Amino acid sequence: MNTGRTVFAQIMDYLPLRRFDTIVQRYNGDYKVSRFSCLDQFLCMAFAQLTYRESLRDIEACLRAVPNKLYHMGIRSTVSRSTLADANEARDWRIFADFAQILIGTARHLYRHEEFGLELDETVYALDATTIDLCLALFPWAQFRRHKGAIKLHTLLDLRGNIPSFIHITDGKVHDIKVLDVLIPEPGSIYVMDRGYVDFARLYGLTQNMAFFVVRSKENLQFRRIYSRPIDKSTGLQCDQTILVTGPLTSQLYPEKLRRVRFVDATSQNRFAFLSNNFLLPALTITQLYKCRWQVELFFKWIKQHLRIKAFFGTTENAVRTQVWIAISVYVLVAILKKQLKLDLSLYKILQILSVTPFEKTPILQVLTEFPDMIPEPEVSNQLELFD
Repeated sequence: MNTGRTVFAQIMDYLPLRRFDTIVQRYNGDYKVSRFSCLDQFLCMAFAQLTYRESLRDIEACLRAVPNKLYHMGIRSTVSRSTLADANEARDWRIFADFAQILIGTARHLYRHEEFGLELDETVYALDATTIDLCLALFPWAQFRRHKGAIKLHTLLDLRGNIPSFIHITDGKVHDIKVLDVLIPEPGSIYVMDRGYVDFARLYGLTQNMAFFVVRSKENLQFRRIYSRPIDKSTGLQCDQTILVTGPLTSQLYPEKLRRVRFVDATSQNRFAFLSNNFLLPALTITQLYKCRWQVELFFKWIKQHLRIKAFFGTTENAVRTQVWIAISVYVLVAILKKQLKLDLSLYKILQILSVTPFEKTPILQVLTEFPDMIPEPEVSNQLELFD
């Protein structure tokens, strides 16, 4: 690799820039733009994510301190905080959302053979949402509570590689279950969800689309047992039943049979009841699938800890969506980098190394392998890892 190129430029080599140009043309992103293109905007925001910049002024100060290196980083214009702020507010956020989906497709292909704890041929997704608090006075469009603003990130996580395959951003008032109205089910795949997603009309929609689901049941579920399968109670299983829901409304919304599995956790003694439309998997596998759902919680905590999605550089809805999608792009880009370079480092260590070496003119593989043991893992007990 060319040792005269900066580390930042070498990272950006993994971006499919021709496809980015196609997306920009689709949305007329550079229409009547003479300076500071959409690519310049993306690179500046990606730099901010990689190097933990705190504000637009911070981004401007850092990049203006090295004017001779900007061209070699791919940034063709002088960086000004006002120009960057205007770009974040005016340029269509869908440019960066579509580009993130392209990167997600690349990452999912690279991680398609990754193990996630269960030997299943089907694609398994974990569906959940997280809330990011905002100041309602600064973000009046992000309604949540009477005196509080927020946005929600509804995320469908592919458990093979922990790559988000679908992200839907809404204001905080939108209920989690409504994401199933915009989600296109993938036939044959398994969707694992918490009990906040128990809506029998929408679950029946998954069944009609030939997709499987595993969802935690609510305690007040009205049902009639049709058949019970034999179980091994030493594994924690309590029952494996075929049921019909009998509620006046739910029986109409979901007229077909369901599978109900009850389980007791040996460590915490917590009791769980799961519903599924998959009658072929072993009952214990149903419980293990729900346990794997925790990976989406780890994903949310990880991106909040290591990416800039809790403090925003702009207050408009377009600026917030732009920043979130570029943050997701950076996360996926680093995951692609890890796989392409066959690194054993955690994503945390890779980000720490890249954050202090963007202007270095050293081969990126050398940067990421020369001093990895000198970076200690965080000692705080709630630090989370998505990649081993």
